[in-house]
Amino acid sequence: MKQDRRKFIKNSATATTALYLSSLEPFYISKKTEFSMDKNYKLIIMATSWGFDGSMDQFCAKVKKEGYDGVELWWPTDNKKAQDEMFTSLKKYDLEIGFLCGGSQQDPKEHLEFYKKMIDAAAKQKVQRPLYINNHSGRDHFSFEQNKKFIDHTTALAKETGISIVHETHRSRMLFAAHVTKEFIEKIPELRINLDISHWCNVHESLLADQQATVQLALERADLIHARIGHPEGPQVNDPRAPEWEKVVKQHFDWWDIVVERKKKNGERMVFLTEFGPPDYMPTMAYTRQPLADQWAINVHMMNLLRKRYS
Repeated sequence: MKQDRRKFIKNSATATTALYLSSLEPFYISKKTEFSMDKNYKLIIMATSWGFDGSMDQFCAKVKKEGYDGVELWWPTDNKKAQDEMFTSLKKYDLEIGFLCGGSQQDPKEHLEFYKKMIDAAAKQKVQRPLYINNHSGRDHFSFEQNKKFIDHTTALAKETGISIVHETHRSRMLFAAHVTKEFIEKIPELRINLDISHWCNVHESLLADQQATVQLALERADLIHARIGHPEGPQVNDPRAPEWEKVVKQHFDWWDIVVERKKKNGERMVFLTEFGPPDYMPTMAYTRQPLADQWAINVHMMNLLRKRYS
């Protein structure tokens, strides 16, 4: 009986999604941005391993088949075997790499030391130069000065290595909210951001209409975008293809358009990561915990929309 119920839910969701796709797709294509573009502009779209149940080789093979340019992965600290498997797969499938670094220690000094060791190793390894390093930096309960030390270290490391190093607007981290991030932006000119604005929609329980000036500051500092759609009550809609989310989807694209326009005019690379997550980010049915949508399919859908709109 449980299997029949799951099959019914899955088939119903698939049919409903197919019904609405054709009606929503023109929005993304017809409003494709037509900014003046420097010839050096390049669009790069990365895949996340978050929620993938398989080997590194299987993951990279699937990513390559779908048409992604690369992957974002946590730097496997002190795990030589995992590092070797990662670099072997990246080379085999000719994929770019963006590393993710961060810690969970509650003590600021312990956290910073762990973080320095992790990001220094990721930046200075000689096997494959990362396209960027993204950071889950600091903690929301650390002071401004305690969190600033993370930025100070990455500013020096970026100058030393020439690698793009960004700090993510992520809940529980130092840039967890718009008004907090504003202070960091205004006081630290070198700060560069990975904009995952879905978190701010959740934190502020809004689409940020009352903080437009602060959002604009963040858009000006963004070098990487995590393309997940958030809403006032959560960091991830159940399925961005569904018509009930049209307003919030359009709002996210409006924000992303501004960053892409700057990148196109300046002839810089524009990097996106499609980052819709698995349960419990992905809402599920009660009792069965059946996901309400297909995480992998949604991320591929987002990749294809990004290419159509921003290539």
